Amino acid sequence: MPEAAAGLPAVLAELPDPRARRGVRHRLTVVVTAAVCAVVSGYRSYTAIAEWVADVPAATALALGIAPDWRPSEAMIRRLLQALGPDLLTTAISGWLAGRAAATPPAQRRAIAVDGKTLGGSRTTDAAAQHVLAACEQATGVVLASTDVEGKTNEITRFAPLLDQIGDLRNTLVTADVLHCQRDHVAYLAEHGAHWILTVKGNQPNLHAQLAALPWRAVPEATRDTDHGHGRREIRTLKILTISTGIDFPHAAQALQIRRRRRRLDQPKRFTTETVYAIADLRVHEARPAQLAGWIRGHRSVENKIHWVRDVTYDEDRSQIRTGTGHKSWPPCATPPPAHSAPPTPPTSPPPTATTPATASARWPYSASPDDFAGALTANASTSPTSRNAAPTGS
Repeated sequence: MPEAAAGLPAVLAELPDPRARRGVRHRLTVVVTAAVCAVVSGYRSYTAIAEWVADVPAATALALGIAPDWRPSEAMIRRLLQALGPDLLTTAISGWLAGRAAATPPAQRRAIAVDGKTLGGSRTTDAAAQHVLAACEQATGVVLASTDVEGKTNEITRFAPLLDQIGDLRNTLVTADVLHCQRDHVAYLAEHGAHWILTVKGNQPNLHAQLAALPWRAVPEATRDTDHGHGRREIRTLKILTISTGIDFPHAAQALQIRRRRRRLDQPKRFTTETVYAIADLRVHEARPAQLAGWIRGHRSVENKIHWVRDVTYDEDRSQIRTGTGHKSWPPCATPPPAHSAPPTPPTSPPPTATTPATASARWPYSASPDDFAGALTANASTSPTSRNAAPTGS
C-alpha cells in the first residue's frame, strides 16, 4: 500500500465507531478508507461506492483490509457514513491531508482563508439547503477544518468553533469575506495570536465610509498586476495607508484599497472598475505590499481550489444525500488533495452516478487503471509489507 494511503487508516482508527460492538463485521477504518478511495476514483453515491467495493480486484480488497468473499454492502456503508460524527471525520481527514502537504517555509507566514459554501443538492421542499463553513490553507488548498452552519444561525456564530478545530493559530494570517468583519472575530484572533485581513463593504457602513474618505488620491500604488485569461484583461492595483486614528475598528493598523479594472478582449475600450476596501492588523514592517496583495488574491482563489473542485470534480452540488449526518460526512471524502500532488484520475471504466443497485449480470467489469487510486493500491500490494501481511477481516 502506498505510504500516503497507508497513513489514512491509522488516522481513521482514532475515530469512535457509532455502531454497537456486537455484530460488527467490518471495521470503521476499512469502510471509510474504501469510501474515500471510491469517491476519489469518481464514484458519487452510496450505491456507486458499494459497487466499487464489490467490483474492486481481490488484491486491492486485501490491501484495504476487506475479505474478497465478504465485502461491505451498500446498506452498511450508507448507515455507517450517516451515523459518523461529521466534525470528527472532517478533522481527521483534514489533518491527514495537511500532514501530506509541504510544510510552509519558516520565512513565510501561513495563510488560512475562511469561506462558506451552500450544498445545492441538499435543498428540499421543506428545508433550505445545508451550508458549510470551511477553513482552507491558501498555499496548498487543503481544508484544515469544516463545520456545519445550522439553519437558525449564520456563519458569524460558527467562526470561532471552526478555528478552534485547527489549534495553534500563532503568527497565522486569517483572511475572510465581508460577513466576518466583526469586532468579536478580531478579539478572538488577537487572543489566539493570529493576524487578519478583512474585507469591508456595506455591512459595516460607518467603517466603509471612513475608509472611502481617506486621501487615496494622494497615495501612490504599492503594487500593480496585469492578468490575461478567460477572454478578458484585468489590472489590479493596491494602495496602502498606515492608520493610527480615525478608523473605528479595534487592532486595525493598515487600510487597503484594491481596485480591479477589467475589459473583455473583444471590447478594448470598455472597462469595468471595482473598488474594494480592506483592513489588516499587520504593520508595515510585518508584511510587504506584494505579500498583502498575494494574500488578498489567495482568498479569492479558494473558489477554484475548494468550491470548484467540490462542485465540478466531485459533483457535490448535485448530491442529494440528506439523511442523518450523511450530507455533513460526505464533504471530507471530497476534500481535494494537496496542491503538490497529482489530481486523481478516474477509473478506466467509471460508472455514471448510480441511483439503483446493479445486479450481478448488469454490473460492469471494473478495470483498475495504474493511474487510478485503486490501481496504485494494487500495484503496490505485492511490495508493501503491510499489504502482504494483511489478512481478511470479519470483524
